[in-house]
Amino acid sequence: MVTEGDPRDLVKVLHLLVLSFSWGMQLWVSFIAGFALVRQVTRHTFGLVQSKLFPVYFYCLLASNFVSLAVYAVHHPRELLDSHESVQMALYFVALIMAGLNAQWFGPAATEVMFQMREVEKEHDLGNQIGLGSQKEAYAKLKEQDPKYKAYKSTFGRYHGLSNLCNLIGFICTTTNLIYTALNLSTI
Repeated sequence: MVTEGDPRDLVKVLHLLVLSFSWGMQLWVSFIAGFALVRQVTRHTFGLVQSKLFPVYFYCLLASNFVSLAVYAVHHPRELLDSHESVQMALYFVALIMAGLNAQWFGPAATEVMFQMREVEKEHDLGNQIGLGSQKEAYAKLKEQDPKYKAYKSTFGRYHGLSNLCNLIGFICTTTNLIYTALNLSTI
């Protein structure tokens, strides 16, 4: 692997810490925290908590992905990249774009629609039950009878699905880069 200059140990440690921070945060938020929380609080409380945590999560990911890409790019000039390094650079870039899409577009859009749905649900005394599975019939009936709620639900599903897809793609990119970095610890 040809690199431009040998990175100092501090740069190597910073790079590994930032990459590990990103991966750990993605793992926790995507696969642990939400599943644990949704079973313990009401639907509306869950949505409120997520609406406060997700912007911080998305912007932390955006910043850490930017730092990872910048550090990697400085020590791996485009002209000197081999095919594996080119793939790794692309993965850093894709992770950055996915975090940016979530921070700037999908996250805020899903949150806005979630609050609109919440208002309709409050009018029908829904949302104060613990867990997402409670009162499925009442939610289905509301969706059937209220075209505005049906539209909100559809729009929320679209934005939430796109946000999850971006998050999953970013997680796969970060995981791949972390594995590659771990297999090549003498360099970054």
